[in-house]
Amino acid sequence: MKIIASTLNAKYIHTNLAIRYLKAYAAPDFDVELAEYTIKDPTLNIVTDLFNKKPDVIGFSCYIWNIEETIKVIEIIKKITPNVKIVLGGPEVSYDVIHWLNRLPQVDCIVMGEGEATFKELLEQFHGEMNLENIQGIAYMKDGKPIINTVRQKIDLRESPSPFRFKEDIPHLSKRVTYIETSRGCPFSCQFCLSSIEVGVRYFNREKIKEDIRYLMANGAKTIKFVDRTFNISRSYAMEMFQFLIDEHLPGTVFQFEITGDIMRPEVIEFLNNEAPAGLFRFEIGVQSTNDLTNELVKRRQNFEKLKRTVTMVKDGGKIAQHLDLIAGLPEEDYQSFRKTFNDVFELGPEELQLGFLKMLRGTGLRLSAKQYGYTYMDYSPYEILGNNVIDFNDIVRIKQVEDVLEKYWNAHRMDHTIQYLTSYCFETPFDFFQEFGTYWDNKAWSRIGHQLEDLFKRLNQFLQEEKIPNAEIAAGLMKYDYLVNQRYKPRKAWWIDIIERNVRSKTYLTIIDDPKIVGNGFIDLKLNERDLYKHTLIESFPFCMKSYQEQGIIVQKPSLALIYFEPTTGDSTIYPIVRNRS
Repeated sequence: MKIIASTLNAKYIHTNLAIRYLKAYAAPDFDVELAEYTIKDPTLNIVTDLFNKKPDVIGFSCYIWNIEETIKVIEIIKKITPNVKIVLGGPEVSYDVIHWLNRLPQVDCIVMGEGEATFKELLEQFHGEMNLENIQGIAYMKDGKPIINTVRQKIDLRESPSPFRFKEDIPHLSKRVTYIETSRGCPFSCQFCLSSIEVGVRYFNREKIKEDIRYLMANGAKTIKFVDRTFNISRSYAMEMFQFLIDEHLPGTVFQFEITGDIMRPEVIEFLNNEAPAGLFRFEIGVQSTNDLTNELVKRRQNFEKLKRTVTMVKDGGKIAQHLDLIAGLPEEDYQSFRKTFNDVFELGPEELQLGFLKMLRGTGLRLSAKQYGYTYMDYSPYEILGNNVIDFNDIVRIKQVEDVLEKYWNAHRMDHTIQYLTSYCFETPFDFFQEFGTYWDNKAWSRIGHQLEDLFKRLNQFLQEEKIPNAEIAAGLMKYDYLVNQRYKPRKAWWIDIIERNVRSKTYLTIIDDPKIVGNGFIDLKLNERDLYKHTLIESFPFCMKSYQEQGIIVQKPSLALIYFEPTTGDSTIYPIVRNRS
């Protein structure tokens, strides 16, 4: 048999761990070929590629982000190769299987839950007598009726073969994210999450995991993301793995983890702050909501004060970037409550703040109790909510406006100094800045058109001026600062209006040539001649004292000049305050 294990990833840089487990578990009895695509690939291109492989069996790994695109592929491939066996698996089809069997008559079988052993047994039957009745963990149609077999017992993860030792993956390891798991299951019962369905946590053989990580790094893997739902549920296990990664990591490798913030022990953070190289680790922490009633209703145990302690200690350590998640639309979380949640978490200063919207996933407790909270939601994936008894679609649209500019202006880190100032001094709360700017952005229909980097600065500046935002002049000066300190060139057409007159610029350059001490010792150390000074520097004005801002982080509303030096080899820029009375 020609067997294909396939999926449609969200992006090219992603890899699918599930189909690699299927391939590893089926060997050596069956040779499974991997075929990965993306949801952006044209359907007919995917179908053509699969058709050319001449498969007898195709197994598709299905998720909310790819199910509709996968269905299009299945419908066409079954028309042109009606004898091919189609098997579906993955979290999107493991629950409500009767729905999927009725909707997709082209599918021969659905694997429910953990699929390694089930898929291999299916291949044995496809190769032999086609007796499906005794295969545990599958659902299928027989004589026009859905048949759901008994649930399969979980496999022993400690004996599971490695899904990482395939030669065809080696050329791609440095270019893509590698996903790895050291455990399955979750100890918590959050009703919006599929992980709560599996009771208990099971671990893989940790020595095998370490050997896999050594293999991946040796073959070029740069970004390795652990998909354990709660990596730090066992303090001793987490400490052992952290120590291993610190001791044996290769330069340029980054490891990402999903961390439960309120159970992270201070001594673990202190260890990481002291021992971990900067940039080696990234933490993703699901906060979701700071509303106690909301967390109680979704059975989410969370001590926000302890979570704040964790996030603050990690941030103060300066070694680990943090990505914090929020979910809008949880039970009894209305617009004002979510505003508070957002502000509570933004105050912690995470490097990334991900604002997502509740999705009513098949199989979750919240979907089963949707009527209790008056939920309406999309009939098709991703099943995003449209409203409930405390939040309507108008509120959701407004929060989506917040999400749009949050991604562009905070998570992208294009102008951190500006956003910090705006959220701290120009609006009542950070949420209000993102909301007002997001609404303005939407009203201008900018979400319908593309934008270049400079457009982001121009549009924020336009918002500040047209809406007469307090202290807009200082914010505009900080925008100029952010641009010049982060970019390797001056914008093609400057959006700022405080352009220095040519004669003032010329006199300033002559003063610097005559007395370079006014720019400071760091500039003097560059030892620029007059030609290089004019070639590699700019002089710009700012509506605040640059020296006070750089040295003390305070805004003194006193106009100043600064020299911006662009290092000719790297293009990196440095801003030097010009202080005329410098001794």
